Amino acid sequence: MARIYTRTGDRGETGLVGGARVSKDSLRVDAYGSIDELNSVLGIVRAFVRDLELDGLLAEIQKDLFVVGADLASVPAAQQRDIPRISKERIASMERTIDKFEAELLPLKAFILPGGGVVGSLLHNARTVARRAERRVVTLSKTEPINEQLIPYVNRLSDLLFVMARVANSREHKSETEWHSRE
Repeated sequence: MARIYTRTGDRGETGLVGGARVSKDSLRVDAYGSIDELNSVLGIVRAFVRDLELDGLLAEIQKDLFVVGADLASVPAAQQRDIPRISKERIASMERTIDKFEAELLPLKAFILPGGGVVGSLLHNARTVARRAERRVVTLSKTEPINEQLIPYVNRLSDLLFVMARVANSREHKSETEWHSRE
């Protein structure tokens, strides 16, 4: 029986796709770790979602995030292997979904505070985790080569999660709270 622990990381290093060893606090590991965290947060969201369309979309996104993580965990030499990659077509598909959902919503006239119902609030939280993951991927891209579609994908994903939060609130008849300056 295979064990979950290997002891290969006990000195603070981990293996990348292709066999290279890097420090667990490297920019690359931080980037794919943030993507993994986002995927976990989406699993929490899915535990509360009752809307089949939103749940199905979240399941697709979770699968995408495994692709993103594998892509980020592969060093340039290993990137020539048969590792799935996020494509421009996937990003375009997300944009179509955003447009479809926005057509169902009232236009925004002010910033809104994250909140609403449970699912909407959790999706807003997921959006902020996506934004942090995006920052980690951007930081990595400044020092190491990455798939050029990864930054647009994660950027669009946070937009999609924002719209999904609004859709969840709308479909559950939960109100959104507009933010207005006190000045």
